[in-house]
Amino acid sequence: MPVNDARYAVYLTPAEPWNALGSRWLGRDALTGERIERSAELDDACLDAWTSGPRTYGLHATLKPPFRLAAGRSAAELDVAVRALAARMRPFALSLEWRPLRGFLAWRPADESVERGPLQALADACVRELDGFRAPQPATDVERRRAAGLTPREEAHLVRWGYPYVFDTFAFHITLTNQLDTASADAATNAFARLAARHGCAAALDAVSMNVRDVSIFVQPAPDRPFVVARHYGFDGSTRDGAGAAALKDHR
Repeated sequence: MPVNDARYAVYLTPAEPWNALGSRWLGRDALTGERIERSAELDDACLDAWTSGPRTYGLHATLKPPFRLAAGRSAAELDVAVRALAARMRPFALSLEWRPLRGFLAWRPADESVERGPLQALADACVRELDGFRAPQPATDVERRRAAGLTPREEAHLVRWGYPYVFDTFAFHITLTNQLDTASADAATNAFARLAARHGCAAALDAVSMNVRDVSIFVQPAPDRPFVVARHYGFDGSTRDGAGAAALKDHR
């Protein structure tokens, strides 16, 4: 398959215990690409149905949404750019809480001053500074976004940046389910609480601070494959490779 069929994204992956709990809930570790077994008392088929979308993308919060590389740009150059961007950032604390957004359940910021402060600055930098790597969105993707119903401002962002929820319409979230009806959302909330309690992570359901100290490139090697971590980039200049690191190996 041609290399340019791969899609890349710049995501924030949560620190522990959110990462372990969220990955177990989705049933897949985005770092290794391997399936994770859940608790025996939970209905795997039901959880898989609730989480099919976010499981494909891997546990994350979107900073720069998935894109194919623009003509003349390489994954190696993207690697260098994200490494440099991360090295300019400073760690900050982020409190998360479980609540809905546009019909799906997610971890979302509990403190708006953080969401509109260092978190917003990080997301804005990723969108703006990395946009030269983004090929234009296929028309089918644009129409799919429009079908969801966009405000005029969201439409303008979609046309300019390839994604409607950036800058002033940005809403940080770590997606944990598909869009669910009320009954399914209630059942998912209860199941998640049971999973958290079983693994000693119940505090992650409360507004407890998480340290943000890195960003990640995720890669989807082909349209029928899930996203996996290519590389984590620490704000201290450190890196950690994931299952998708080969997508960046020409730089190393």
